[in-house]
Amino acid sequence: MDRLLSAFAIVFSLLSGMAFAADGSGPGKPYLYIGWPNNGEVVSAGKPFRVWFGLRNMGVAPKGVNFPNTGHHHLLIDTDPPPAGQEIPSDRNHLHFGAGETETMVELPPGRHTLQLVMGDDKHVVHNPPVVSKKITITVK
Repeated sequence: MDRLLSAFAIVFSLLSGMAFAADGSGPGKPYLYIGWPNNGEVVSAGKPFRVWFGLRNMGVAPKGVNFPNTGHHHLLIDTDPPPAGQEIPSDRNHLHFGAGETETMVELPPGRHTLQLVMGDDKHVVHNPPVVSKKITITVK
């Protein structure tokens, strides 16, 4: 299984390395973003909504797979990312996707909330330099 995961990480790294970041950062520089919801989006209270993660110029690999230019997603809710080199906590504000997931369903209480992604390495440590998305704000009504 570890061989299969490593092979997946290699192929994904090579393919994603060919892309150009939409922010003009060019090839080679990772670009992490939330594909949905959009900044300013209003979602319905009392039901889960889909959050999908986008990543360019870097591969996705599960926790425990140590391969260059890869990591896995962490969704931050109503909090700021830890600094580079620090382990990402695992709690209701720091959701881990160590199996390599690229989307999730989230249910939040009514009000305004911030969402942001940060990539962690094979041990859930923030990369140096950090790979983070823009922080977005959504409203749950």
